[in-house]
Amino acid sequence: MKKIAVLFAAAALTLGACASGPVHNKNDALSAITAAEHETNRAAKAGFEWRDTRKLIKKAQEALKKGDYDTAVKLANKAKRQSSNALKQAELAKNVQPRYN
Repeated sequence: MKKIAVLFAAAALTLGACASGPVHNKNDALSAITAAEHETNRAAKAGFEWRDTRKLIKKAQEALKKGDYDTAVKLANKAKRQSSNALKQAELAKNVQPRYN
C-alpha cells in the first residue's frame, strides 16, 4: 500500500513540475514584443486597433526592462492575439449590411 502511495506522490510531483511551463529568455521576449507591435500596426492600418492593445505592449516592454521575460512574452502574445482578432473583425466588417426584419 505504501508503494502505491509513493508512486502516486512521485507522479504528482513530476506532473506538477511539467506544468510550470517554459522559461523564456530576453530574445523570446523581444521577438514576441516585435511581433505584437507589427500585428498591432496592421490592425491600426485597417482601422480596427483595439483600445488596450498598445497598453499591453507597453506593460510587456516594462516587464522586459525588469527582466521578467515570462510576463513580457505572455503580455506580448496577448496583445498579438488581440490584434489578430481585430484584423479578423475588420475582414468581417467589410461585408456588413443592414437587415430589415
